[in-house]
Amino acid sequence: MTDTKNMMQSMASALDDVLNEKGKPKKNGFVLLVFPFDGAEGQRTNYVSNGQRQDIVVALKEIIARFEGQPQQSGRA
Repeated sequence: MTDTKNMMQSMASALDDVLNEKGKPKKNGFVLLVFPFDGAEGQRTNYVSNGQRQDIVVALKEIIARFEGQPQQSGRA
């Protein structure tokens, strides 16, 4: 878990550097979700973000609403 945590924190720092100009108010928020494909018992989805928890909850609810409102699609965006 510590390796995953360190990896995620490094990626979050890099994403923040790309998405937001240093020394200025942040314009872009993000959430990075990491989950196991094998679904092994006891493993769960982990996240890291540059935002506040309440903002993340709002963003995730918005995404879920979009996904649930879209018909099944094939292909890639």
